[in-house]
Amino acid sequence: MKLKPWIEAMRLRTLPVSVAGVFMAAGCALASRTFQAAPVALCMLFAILAQISSNFANEYYDFKSGLDKKGREGPRRGVTEGDISPRAMLYATYGTLVAACCVGLSLLVYGGWWLIPIGIGVALGVVAYSTGPYPLSHHGLGEVAVVFFFGIVPVCCTYVLQGGEMGWPITFAGLSAGLMGANVLIVNNYRDEPDDRAVGKRTIAVIFGRKAVRWLYIVNAVVAVLLMGGWFRLTWSSAMQVVWVAYLCGSLGVFGALKRNEGRKLNPQLGITAQLMLLFCGAWAVIAAIY
Repeated sequence: MKLKPWIEAMRLRTLPVSVAGVFMAAGCALASRTFQAAPVALCMLFAILAQISSNFANEYYDFKSGLDKKGREGPRRGVTEGDISPRAMLYATYGTLVAACCVGLSLLVYGGWWLIPIGIGVALGVVAYSTGPYPLSHHGLGEVAVVFFFGIVPVCCTYVLQGGEMGWPITFAGLSAGLMGANVLIVNNYRDEPDDRAVGKRTIAVIFGRKAVRWLYIVNAVVAVLLMGGWFRLTWSSAMQVVWVAYLCGSLGVFGALKRNEGRKLNPQLGITAQLMLLFCGAWAVIAAIY
């Protein structure tokens, strides 16, 4: 078995999206003096496994639906190119999802039975993103799913599992992380718009056009920063303001690259957007620990 196609299928460039939300929650817990390392570590492992499972499912079900073709503009798809058998990818999808669920069950020690319906919802979301009677990614709802499953759910749940209380500040923090994560998908869908349009996959780039989603990228970045305004002690620290500027400048750079480039030349912007999210959320946690 060749390892490289499987690593490509994990889409390592996008994995910072799953990690960043947990960092955001850890920073908020540090700010409210409720930080606990064990549930944070378990939430991070769960998030990574869930995202890998979602990436595997997306590759398998897009292949089965005929939405992927050889030589596509985006990263190489192992199943479509014949590097990975469809059966192996199907087994990997649900095997990874089962592993994520096992990690999730261990979090019952810190939370309680209320985690069960949330875990079931996440598991269904992993699959519903790419398949089922109404695949979310095929009907312009991919970005909405990212905001919910990679922003609000991981940030709020990780925070509460550390002993924090739900409220508007942590909800806004989750929405902030979600908007940053949605920008990763925006770059992906912007790049793939010609291919998706050709096969009838209705992403927001196909529905609203490239110009609209390019501007949505910047709007998301600005709103994501503003949503953190409720955490006054951290938000208005000089260190965090430097991070704000770095994040927004980086986002403007990606915005310009979207306008100038096409196809495979946009692949680096996918990783850069994920790294910008990780920079913001990681710095949030570090600054919270220091201040």
